[in-house]
Amino acid sequence: MSRAAVGAPGTPRRYLHSLWLLSGRDLKVRYATSMLGYLWSVLDPLVMSAIYWFVFTQIFHRDVGEEPYIVFLICALLPWVWFNVSVSDFTRAFKKDARLVRSAAIPRSIWVNRIVLSKGAEYLCSLPVLAIFVIVSMILSADSSDGVHVGWGLLWMPVAIILQTILLVGLGLLIAPLCVLYVDLERTTALILRAMFYATPIIYDIRDLPGIFQTLGAFNPLAGIFMLYRMPFFPEQWNPFTLVIGVLVTLAIFGLGVWVFRRLERTILKEL
Repeated sequence: MSRAAVGAPGTPRRYLHSLWLLSGRDLKVRYATSMLGYLWSVLDPLVMSAIYWFVFTQIFHRDVGEEPYIVFLICALLPWVWFNVSVSDFTRAFKKDARLVRSAAIPRSIWVNRIVLSKGAEYLCSLPVLAIFVIVSMILSADSSDGVHVGWGLLWMPVAIILQTILLVGLGLLIAPLCVLYVDLERTTALILRAMFYATPIIYDIRDLPGIFQTLGAFNPLAGIFMLYRMPFFPEQWNPFTLVIGVLVTLAIFGLGVWVFRRLERTILKEL
């Protein structure tokens, strides 16, 4: 295997520079060709939040989640959009730029990592939406003890971002090469993502699950990660078991992704 393929010593700076350029290009293309531009980063989770808030607070009697429910929802929906869009793009990561992937003198993992970075930047750009809802909720509940209160849990948000980044890189290194070899995996991944939305504590809290399903739900790494995203506003979400299991599963997926990618890198270059 060539030095470029595996990442030769002395090239980290070049790799990071290329990663930054490619991720920046993705963001520029996304926003330059759209009239709404930045608003697309927040429109999808905002619409989803409005729909679920209306359904669970105005139509059905809700006995899941926390109050204010809209903040509870947005805390998880914003990182879910980052996860969902990234995993969807992983299925086309190599096929979309096949010629560049074959000829570029940089490690091919950059085509996965650029997706994680660019979509992560969009997530960060969407955080003002969460801030607005938190501030409004704090104002509306200023005289009530049931409102949102920002606490020490804010320190867990960077940890959540790092864990989600590691998880996405691992999944990308696993999914991207397999989708080159097995075309049907692209549609299969889309179906799995639909199921994962409801299997992940987004519209509910993992504590709302009955019995054994709480334990099983902890093995979804997003359960622990989304718990950390909610910690600044809902400290009662804290569950060490869910966090530890989530970290272990995240690291296992990352290790598996690195191993699969190294084993299949030469093979996928022949297929492209």
